[in-house]
Amino acid sequence: MKKSWIILIAVVVLIFIGYSSIKGIYNTMVDSSELVDKQWAQVENVYQRRADLIPNLVATVKGYAAHEKETLEGVINARAKATSTTIDAGNMSPAALQQFQASQDALSSALSRLMVVVEKYPDLKANENFSKLQEQLEGTENRITVERMRFNDVTREYNVYIKKFPNNLFAGMFNFDEKAYFQAVQGADTAPKVEF
Repeated sequence: MKKSWIILIAVVVLIFIGYSSIKGIYNTMVDSSELVDKQWAQVENVYQRRADLIPNLVATVKGYAAHEKETLEGVINARAKATSTTIDAGNMSPAALQQFQASQDALSSALSRLMVVVEKYPDLKANENFSKLQEQLEGTENRITVERMRFNDVTREYNVYIKKFPNNLFAGMFNFDEKAYFQAVQGADTAPKVEF
């Protein structure tokens, strides 16, 4: 009788330890996944800030450079595409992230073309509203870089955690999939050619 109690207690202890381990792994995966989703929301937040600045910037430039219609329309169209491309943080795939990044890169490119146009208009560059908007846009671009870096950091921590043994067994069982990273723009590893 005493031996069966010892066996029963040992089985109960082993079940409790196994349950606690699985619960701890699962809860850490949930916490990590939610942290990635939270950081993704912050990335979207700073991109939205940039999108919100663009109409004011375009309106200011339009007053000075009305005949630069094609460039202004390019910025407006790129903004519309960038704001319409969204990703569900819970179902973030590499393809969806690549599409999002492509639309944001197209907007960045259109803004760069706009800034080149602005160089032709000294009065516009001296305009206080334009200067403030340009400073805010530059600050926002810096925030985007920081938030994307933070997103990649928390995504890496999550991905590493779900790939480690025995976590990888439970990650597959509970449908915790690897999340995508932001990638550098193609050609970013090549230094630009500067000619005077």
